[in-house]
Amino acid sequence: MKVGHHGEVTSVLGNVRRGNFSMSVYIFYIDGMLVDTGASRMLEDFKSFYQETPIDFVSITHPHEDHTGTAKWLQTELNIPVYIKKEAITGCKVEADLPLYRKRIWGGREPFSPWPFGETIESMNHSYELIHTPGHEKNHMALFDKGHGRLFSGDLFIHPKPKVIMEDESVPVMIRSIRNILQFDFQEMFCQHAGYIQDGKSAMRKKLSYLEELSEQVQMLYKKGFTIEEINGTLFPDVPVIVPHSGYEYDSKHMIRSIIEEM
Repeated sequence: MKVGHHGEVTSVLGNVRRGNFSMSVYIFYIDGMLVDTGASRMLEDFKSFYQETPIDFVSITHPHEDHTGTAKWLQTELNIPVYIKKEAITGCKVEADLPLYRKRIWGGREPFSPWPFGETIESMNHSYELIHTPGHEKNHMALFDKGHGRLFSGDLFIHPKPKVIMEDESVPVMIRSIRNILQFDFQEMFCQHAGYIQDGKSAMRKKLSYLEELSEQVQMLYKKGFTIEEINGTLFPDVPVIVPHSGYEYDSKHMIRSIIEEM
C-alpha cells in the first residue's frame, strides 16, 4: 500500500500479485468521502487506513470487484454508508459471479447493500455532480466537483491508448462518454488505475483522439473487406500478456467488434 497526497485529496494505491502477474488500483479520500474501495485482497493492507480515517460515506464509481471489494467490510465493521448508481444495487446485494482469473487476482466480492446516488452527493465542504459515463461498465459514474475543477473519473480514462478491453465494453459508448465529460470544466483528474493526473482534461482529450482515430481505421479496413481477425492482426500485432491470462475476456478484438457493431 502506498499513500500519496494531492492537495485535499489522499490517494491510496493497492497492489495484488499472482505469480509474475500484478495489478493495482487506487482509492481516494477527501473531506469525509471515500471514492471506491479497492479489491478484497487489499483489505488487510487498507484496514489501518480505514480505521484511522474519518470516513463519512463511500461513493462507488461502478460495481466491478476491484472497486467494491472491501465495501462489505466498511459497511458491517465501521457502519459506513455506501452509494452507487441505482441500477447497480441489485447486483451488489449478491456475491459477484466472477471469471476465475479475476477472482484469483482481485479476490471475490461479498454482497453489500448500497444506497442509490441522487443527482449530486455532498460532503461537509464539497458538492459533486454525478455523471453517467458508460462504456467500460453500464452503470459507471464519474464525480465532478465544479467548485474546484476536480474529476474523479473511475475507469473512464485508465490509459490514453488502450490496446484491449473486456468483452462487454464498447469503444463507441466510451467515445460518447468522454465527449460528454469533456464538456465539464475540470483540470485535475483522479483515475482509479492511473492515479492523479494534473492536466486531466488534456489526458482525456488524448484518449478521445486515439479512440476516434482507431474507429476510423477499423471502419476503413472493414469496408475494404477485412475480417475482425485481419483487422486485429493489422492494428494490434502484439498480444499483451493479459489476453491469454484472462482467457481472452480482455482482447483487442472486442474493441474492433464494438466499433463494427455501430457502423
